[in-house]
Amino acid sequence: MNSALRKTYSFAGILAAISLLAACATEPEKPAPAPAPAPAPAPKPVEKKAEEKPKPAKPEILNIEEKIELQGMPFAKAEMTADNKKELDEFLADLRKATKARSPVRFGAVVVTGHTDRIGGLQYNMKLSERRAVVVKDYLVSTGVDQKVIFWEGKAFKQPIPVTKFCDNKMKRKQLIECLAPNRRVTLEIVGTAESLAKPKPKAEGDAKPKPKAKP
Repeated sequence: MNSALRKTYSFAGILAAISLLAACATEPEKPAPAPAPAPAPAPKPVEKKAEEKPKPAKPEILNIEEKIELQGMPFAKAEMTADNKKELDEFLADLRKATKARSPVRFGAVVVTGHTDRIGGLQYNMKLSERRAVVVKDYLVSTGVDQKVIFWEGKAFKQPIPVTKFCDNKMKRKQLIECLAPNRRVTLEIVGTAESLAKPKPKAEGDAKPKPKAKP
């Protein structure tokens, strides 16, 4: 009898255990927690636009016109004296050098004109004046002036220096030649451009309010 009861109780215990396991197996699983939302992207930093620097103003262009006369050339010759060369060198150096007011001058055109005194015939003096112009033209080229901008001509005795009108033909020949020396010359006229280096004047304050008039 006891043996049968033990078997009954043992079998009942097994059934209870099986029922408990089945209940555990059929119990629904708890849902997994929802994932946390992704953090919002950080706003992009606003790029500051670089401040535009004001464009430098274009320099003012100056028109340059200069003239020199190389006087006292030898009688009946197409030659430059030492003084002629020195004067011309200094003249060119001044134009090629910047000053407080302008940059070095860029040569646009150089007009070279030869002259003679009135002694002798027109045809002879015309050729002599042309040779004098060519001598000076060649010297300019030797100093670096572009020969493409040089124009030359001869005027013979058609454009005398005013003061030589007092040279009397009744003078002795040697005295007359000496008196007419200023006419034996070559004239140079140079036209070019340069940039203005003068500082602009400050603008007057236009926003200044007029002072109130005093009441009488």
